[in-house]
Amino acid sequence: MMTFILADLRRFWSGALAVVVLIALSVALSVTVTLQERAVRLGSARAAEKFDLLVGAAGSETQLALSAVFLQPAPLPLMEGAVFSRLANDPRVELAAPVGFGDSAYGHPIVGTTTGLISSLSPSLAQGAMFSRLGEAVVGSDVALSQGAEIKPMHGTAETGGETHTAITYKVTGRMAPTGTAWDRAILVPIRAVWQLHGMHGEDGHHDHDGDEADAHGAENPGQDHHEDHGHEHGHVDADAPIDEHFNAQTPGVPAVLVKPKTIADAYRLRQEYRTGATLGVFPAEVLTRLYATLGDARSLLLAIALGTQATVIAAIVLVTIMHVGARRRQIGALRALGTPVRSIVSLVWGELFVLFAAGIALGIVFGYLAALTISARLAASTAVRLPVGFVFDDLWLVGGFAAVAAIISIVPAISALRSSPATALRA
Repeated sequence: MMTFILADLRRFWSGALAVVVLIALSVALSVTVTLQERAVRLGSARAAEKFDLLVGAAGSETQLALSAVFLQPAPLPLMEGAVFSRLANDPRVELAAPVGFGDSAYGHPIVGTTTGLISSLSPSLAQGAMFSRLGEAVVGSDVALSQGAEIKPMHGTAETGGETHTAITYKVTGRMAPTGTAWDRAILVPIRAVWQLHGMHGEDGHHDHDGDEADAHGAENPGQDHHEDHGHEHGHVDADAPIDEHFNAQTPGVPAVLVKPKTIADAYRLRQEYRTGATLGVFPAEVLTRLYATLGDARSLLLAIALGTQATVIAAIVLVTIMHVGARRRQIGALRALGTPVRSIVSLVWGELFVLFAAGIALGIVFGYLAALTISARLAASTAVRLPVGFVFDDLWLVGGFAAVAAIISIVPAISALRSSPATALRA
């Protein structure tokens, strides 16, 4: 039977190929949506695992998480330095690391922080050593700068017309091991160097020059000009000065503090304590859960569109197949007149269409997988967050559903082939 089916398909290979491609493209859309949504969910969850608790100034939880965990640029408000000092000296806290944003170099964000955060992200460096002076830097695994390279920080980004700072040039001393997070694309420098560079010496984070808080430690806001002279330096930095990671109540303000509590109970207590009118404590995982709900809604919409597309394609294919069967009524009538069993004729017509469906489904799965890999690779290149693309056992239900629908739909043309008697078919 399969020999007859394949021989018949070879006779109409161009039409068969068109049917297979149409089915493949419609199936690929569903597969791509399913795999990509899962990849984003798993990749972002793994990236957030390294950050237990975030504390920042009152504002948007989502923006705080996106800026501190995924290093997405946004103008975050500053939190008083006294808050960070309390966290750093809290016996329930294993690690409290400040982060300061706003500058960049070579398309990579420069983040001011402490050696403790670097050690938490990368317990052992892949190359070199930790920074020990204000003019030194440690780069993420995806930053294409070698040890000893010089980095001239730029206020904001080149895309937003940022100006290069002249008060300091950082020197790369080490490289972190891959973390699978956005921090693989970051350049990490001592937080005190960032404070001094932006003139933040006043109590509770006030600048020597008013109005530049968001420029110095919130991420650059491309649509807002905070001062007229971007080339003006706020402060001088002694690049050879040793770093000092002892902080007190007069510590300058920061947009966020990454906190690693000692126990789960401590994490919940700290989160509750810092959810006040002035500060905001969030679990990145909770924020991502809400984002996943939105992502799930988008996935459902895209899948509905994909299923609608597949229904349209299937309907068109069935109609074309019925017309094709009608054009072959004489051949089918001759087979029936020669005594060919009805089940053999039905199997022949059903088998031809099901083979086309099966080939299209298989090709669509391959197309969808390759498309998801391409999209994930592009996203990883821009965010440094690893997005794992792969199939799971539950995907067998999706494939099985495609196959079941194909088997049922293929019966329609097969039944239509038996509507007329052999004599009528031969006279046609």
